[in-house]
Amino acid sequence: MHTIRNTLVVVDPQQPEALVLNRARMIASATQSHLHLLVCDKHPNLSPHLEDLGETLEKEGFSVSAEQAWHHSPHQTIIAVQQAQGCGLVIKQHLPDNPIMKAILTPEDWKLLRYCPSPVLIVKTVRPWSDGTILAAVDVGNSDIEHRVLHAGIVSHGHDIAKLAGSTLHMLSAHPYPMFSAPDPVFQRKESIQDFYRAQCRTLQKEFGIDDDRLHIEEGAADILIPQMAHTLNAALTVIGNVARTGLTGALIGNTAEMVLDTLESDVLVLKPDDIITHLEELAAPAQGAQEQATLTSWPYNHHNHRL
Repeated sequence: MHTIRNTLVVVDPQQPEALVLNRARMIASATQSHLHLLVCDKHPNLSPHLEDLGETLEKEGFSVSAEQAWHHSPHQTIIAVQQAQGCGLVIKQHLPDNPIMKAILTPEDWKLLRYCPSPVLIVKTVRPWSDGTILAAVDVGNSDIEHRVLHAGIVSHGHDIAKLAGSTLHMLSAHPYPMFSAPDPVFQRKESIQDFYRAQCRTLQKEFGIDDDRLHIEEGAADILIPQMAHTLNAALTVIGNVARTGLTGALIGNTAEMVLDTLESDVLVLKPDDIITHLEELAAPAQGAQEQATLTSWPYNHHNHRL
């Protein structure tokens, strides 16, 4: 989180901006990040509104630029601008999806979580992060090197945010139900499964100072347990990983980050493994070439230094 130097803030003119802009202000104040405001719209009639937002933030001492752009769809526009501007974080407000439409079409926020190479912060609540609870959700049952790096990144981001906000970090890992037919005896009993998962968490606990009373090893499906634990802890932010499954595999299996998006009552920060980020950057490369043509209007607000 400390390394973010440019943050993309997606502004929806149809929704109040306070929710997403307040999160952007908080992060920019803590990280000294530049804020790049984006309106995804093909009709160039929003210039005065976007310009007013930029000027307001600039007067508050933030380094700001802004643009209105369109590139086929909202998520493609966001990714094209994120790549073109070199943004290390995307902040976007989430609106609940229509259940009927979600059964027919993949929601735009799901596509953003799948294809965006950078971390994505989905803002859902006005609840302050300060003096609250940050929940880091990891799947330590996957212990290959890529997942271990992802787990460390999830908990590291949660730790950094908790430190910046004066919050308390909790860690959750869901484990499967016992199976008497499992070839490994560890997975035949609930107690042995929980012991195994706790052992897998010890390195992360030690590195980030997470006491046992803030470690939660629970039995069941992650997409059910994560929202339940976030609700129980009254979490202000949940940090989670996304393996970015695409195509038919993604449609059949689903991604936990997508499945909990509507049910979580907290903000959601979604991270990806490094190998998937590299792959997504390669997929996004063609869109970068079209970004100049897709941009309708832009304004730089770079007269002031970063806010201290």
